[in-house]
Amino acid sequence: MKKNYLLTPGPTPLPPQVCEAMARPIIHHRTPQFQAVLKEVTEGLKLVFQTKNDVFILASSGTGAMEAAVVNLLSPGDSALAIQGGKFGERWTEICQAYGITAEVMDVEWGEAADPSQIEKKLKANPKIKAVFTTLCETSTGVTNDIEAIGKAVKETAAVLVVDAISGLGAIPLSTDAWSCDIVVSGSQKGLMLPPGLGFISVSPKAWKLIESAKSPKYYFDLEAAKKALEKTDTPFTPAINLVVALSEALNMMKADSLENIFLRHKKMAEATRQAMKALGLELFAPTCASDAVTAVKVPAGIDGEKLVKTMRDTYDVTIAGGQAELKGKVFRIAHMGYIEKTDIIAGISCLEKVLQQMGYKFNLGAGVKAAQEVFND
Repeated sequence: MKKNYLLTPGPTPLPPQVCEAMARPIIHHRTPQFQAVLKEVTEGLKLVFQTKNDVFILASSGTGAMEAAVVNLLSPGDSALAIQGGKFGERWTEICQAYGITAEVMDVEWGEAADPSQIEKKLKANPKIKAVFTTLCETSTGVTNDIEAIGKAVKETAAVLVVDAISGLGAIPLSTDAWSCDIVVSGSQKGLMLPPGLGFISVSPKAWKLIESAKSPKYYFDLEAAKKALEKTDTPFTPAINLVVALSEALNMMKADSLENIFLRHKKMAEATRQAMKALGLELFAPTCASDAVTAVKVPAGIDGEKLVKTMRDTYDVTIAGGQAELKGKVFRIAHMGYIEKTDIIAGISCLEKVLQQMGYKFNLGAGVKAAQEVFND
């Protein structure tokens, strides 16, 4: 009998409570029973987002929430600033272009974090910019951006700050209100320990002022309609009922654990992973701004990166992520978020060592596991 280990940055493993909730008999969404659940999860999401603002639940992936942010804030011809430091930063640009919005691109070298002072300079040089689109955790590179500092740079301007926290929410710190984040989007299949299918979006008063005048076409992702429905503890369209019910269980787990403990646990797992990679003689892709949600590692010379990931998955049932776009075959990524635990990390490192040895990479067998254990035992 085999056990599957899922160490990808989405989807992440599911707690038994979440699986059980999804298996319950479905209820109708226009009932007091579902309204009670919707009210509970909406308040629970505010705690995770660390906001007093409205948080809306969409039946979509996180990309749906990204699109909702763009079409509700901006009109065709408007100017925006898109911070591109990886595959998902590029997605902001692509969504803007799809709706006729002029996206000024600030390119950041992959593996580096965005410089808040450069964002400030861009905003001063072009006061027509209405929105700054950035990313908390750039999943493709394993980078965490300094959203707090970026928020300070944007706060005093007319622009709103929009943050993709799809891979970061519930895994690494994000204080939506305190850091002046006007819109934060996220998804269900990462730190929130659910299957894919739910998108989330929080909206500040500053963002609402833009939303009220935006002219981009929208229907399903109309946040003004969502707000009217939420005022009645309802949704404008049919919600993903059992996912919302399961979200209630996940949020209860997080509340019982506390965000402080959750962030500390993720930090410990990330440090153990990074120390293990160094002990194996491997180079981190983002050593100065590495995320506590996912670690990106350079594939050593002479090793087929795609084969490495495939062998771990298909032969040993340990799934990690490969590189994307220009990093395909050049890096692999190990997630440590959500319901991933210390024992999962140890199993993943052990399997990585086995496959690297089989592929001819020279190192001291067991060095990675030992380094990780030393971090966990500290």
